[in-house]
Amino acid sequence: MLTFTTKTTPASAPWTTLTLPWDLRLKSRIKVTLDNGVEAGIILPRGTVLRGGDVLQAEDTIIAVIAAPELISIVRCEDPLLFARICYHLGNRHVPLQIDQGEARYQHDHVLDDMVKGLGAEVFSDSLPFEPEHGAYGSHAEHGHHHAH
Repeated sequence: MLTFTTKTTPASAPWTTLTLPWDLRLKSRIKVTLDNGVEAGIILPRGTVLRGGDVLQAEDTIIAVIAAPELISIVRCEDPLLFARICYHLGNRHVPLQIDQGEARYQHDHVLDDMVKGLGAEVFSDSLPFEPEHGAYGSHAEHGHHHAH
């Protein structure tokens, strides 16, 4: 079985691809099936997060990681203050957010959707790749936090 242990920069065209949703791209040790059907293992340093476009290497085999489309909620807001309030309330709930100009995305959750609507914004769902923010304190910030509540 191929075992990928290194994130690298593409020196040549990838042999194949690996399409994973966000929740699986957070795992640094996982058994996967590459998009061509080959079984493989990923053993990366703990805390490593895979992003769409990352390249992994196992001996002489190179694969490209693709962010899988998944059900996400999308908030679009023209009002900067309202948009900031929405992002604050979602972040306060430790929701991973993908933030773009006037748009925030999070993994679909009807309770969060209702909260966003209650704040005065519209929200809709779609199936798209999800690439949330890295986190302010480095790569480990996405996996949790270490302060008391």
